[in-house]
Amino acid sequence: MVSDVVVAGAGIGGLTLAIALRRRGVRVRVFERANHLGAVGAGIGLPANGVKALQTLGLGELVMRAGMVVERAAILDARGRPLGSEVDLTNVYQNMGASLVALHRARLHALLLEAVGSGVVTTGAQVVSFEQTADSVHVSMMTGERIETRLLVGADGLHSSVRVHLFGHDRPVYSGYTSWRGVTPANAVTPPSRTTESWGRGERFGIVPIGFGEIYWFAVADAPPDGRDTNVTSELMARFGSWHEPVAAIIEATPAERILRTDIYDRAPIDCWHSGRVVLLGDAAHPMTPNLGQGAGQAIEDAVVLDDCLARAATIEDALTRYEQRRVARANGIVRASRQFGAIAQWSNPVAAWLRDRVMSL
Repeated sequence: MVSDVVVAGAGIGGLTLAIALRRRGVRVRVFERANHLGAVGAGIGLPANGVKALQTLGLGELVMRAGMVVERAAILDARGRPLGSEVDLTNVYQNMGASLVALHRARLHALLLEAVGSGVVTTGAQVVSFEQTADSVHVSMMTGERIETRLLVGADGLHSSVRVHLFGHDRPVYSGYTSWRGVTPANAVTPPSRTTESWGRGERFGIVPIGFGEIYWFAVADAPPDGRDTNVTSELMARFGSWHEPVAAIIEATPAERILRTDIYDRAPIDCWHSGRVVLLGDAAHPMTPNLGQGAGQAIEDAVVLDDCLARAATIEDALTRYEQRRVARANGIVRASRQFGAIAQWSNPVAAWLRDRVMSL
């Protein structure tokens, strides 16, 4: 039904869509604003629903081998005491037919790039605007080049230029907290046997083994936006160095240049993701805080569902309407739930934090 698609953004969602479309013989061109697609990023917990969606593209086993299945998880306090029972996820996985896999984001990205194939992704190329006719989209690039296509997909993230051109400027909403992320060098710290997230007062620390002797970790703290670290290791140690083992060892083992700081934003959910022959996907459509670990999973679900709708519908409009019907309520519900979960987990008032911890332990 659609023979030519341009995707703005070579992130996880955009690449997944390109893979799905190419397997059906659709011509796909992916344009990525970054100049290089190197080994960037830290770790990622790819939820079981995301892995299951990738299984439909024949990528499930590759993803499993690229990381480590999370079998046990727990929420702790800053001293390492459990807040509630440790969760054994194996029964959940049997029911779902897929597992939560923790892996280095660079390994996932490399896996998707290889599956897309050569000649599909162009780097250093940003979509800045577009014009539509009844049967095509004329896409303008930052370089001044104009490209014609039958469908434009905005998979260009939180600061999506495609979204701005579709629906105007709406500022991302700052969550009130910032984050640091890193991956320890292989075997620098003995990986624990489970995934944990520890809660303090306005602060959290997550530890996620990702295989290959590596540990992905993240730290979260209430802070004004646009903060900068003078000495990131020292400043993280000042915040978290007295927390339970192996938090301090993980921070000290991670080279400072490999620690990423990111302010956490989302947007108010919207119910319409398309206009004419232009549609949004992933963070461009529904950016969410990472508290439920569903950002990548939802982008992958978007891609697989959008491809299915394009394959089945008689017209572009019908396909994009069905895509929204299948995806908007689910994704927007997770945006709201993730925002609420993060607000509670970040409580800093001593009484409120104590009550939160007691409720969790019960």
